[in-house]
Amino acid sequence: MKDDYPTGEDLYDFEYGMKNSPHVVLLGAGASCAAIPNGDKYGKKISAMSGFIDKLGLSDVLEDISLKTTSDNLEEIYMELDERSSTEPDCMSAKTELENRIRNYMLEFELPDTPTIYDFLLMSLTSKDIIATFNWDPLLVQAISRAYEYTDNLPTIAFLHGNVAVGFCEKDNVMGNAGYPCRCGEILKPTQLLFPIKKKDYASDTAIAKSWKSLKNALKAAYMVTIFGYSAPKSDAEAISMLKEAWGDLKDRDLEEIEIIDLRPEDEVVASWEEFIHTHHYKYSNSFFESSLGRFPRRTCEANFDMFMNNGFMDGGNGFKEGMGFSDIDRLTYELIAEESEKKGTRKILSHPYKARHDKR
Repeated sequence: MKDDYPTGEDLYDFEYGMKNSPHVVLLGAGASCAAIPNGDKYGKKISAMSGFIDKLGLSDVLEDISLKTTSDNLEEIYMELDERSSTEPDCMSAKTELENRIRNYMLEFELPDTPTIYDFLLMSLTSKDIIATFNWDPLLVQAISRAYEYTDNLPTIAFLHGNVAVGFCEKDNVMGNAGYPCRCGEILKPTQLLFPIKKKDYASDTAIAKSWKSLKNALKAAYMVTIFGYSAPKSDAEAISMLKEAWGDLKDRDLEEIEIIDLRPEDEVVASWEEFIHTHHYKYSNSFFESSLGRFPRRTCEANFDMFMNNGFMDGGNGFKEGMGFSDIDRLTYELIAEESEKKGTRKILSHPYKARHDKR
């Protein structure tokens, strides 16, 4: 029957809905390493969990502890200290000292004066999107301050494992810069950083639970998901379980696109995320600038929909390039931001400059 066919209005609503669905970006330690590959403003480098204690010069904290684990992974070591701390005062003391030293070490990081991957990342997304980070360092928070100089149409940020720069007021359910006053006058208290990996109970920490809720809501509605430098460790079973629950059954995600930015071999990376990928609906790259975020900033969902659903050809050459300065970022995004402001509150689809010249309509 005629009524069974979608109308032009139905098709427009579908396109509008998909293009205005969230783009979810998951960040692991690899993203922070990519943000400051040569170190921060003062040459200080980020470390992954493996070898973390030695690389950060924290071995003296454990010199009087006879560890049973042979792992050099920080989370494995912390888990053992936590398990033994109730009966062994030395382990409790080492656990507390490790927490304090890590927080103080991370607080010292400062972004270079030139744009980093995090500056590009924030300017590639809008308020419908979300960046969910497992990282403790303050680099993303510092980049947010720089991005606000250009626009307030920026993505939500969820700190899934806490962050040294982020504080929380439980009374008012408010997150902000740690040490700053809440609207109630109380100081925003630092969030928890370390969790024993065998019993990570994110729900027990209100600030962490709030971040996970934001991520899960966004994942359920997402059109695109980018996984950047996150290895989906088996040790963090609760995190992976919550991600899978929010993403749902693969058979229901046959239109969504997964992107993975990682330095590991493609087959290894794809295998670790196969429960999230519907058939061939994924893209792998080892550079931010080769991803949709770098190639189609501020219009990632629009460009991908036009490419895969409208059969259009996209020109990623109009996006961000390595070595760009802040003036280049401003010049590239200025008109896009102006259009976002102009169409805010309407049901008008945003345009984008990424259609190949012969395909512009």
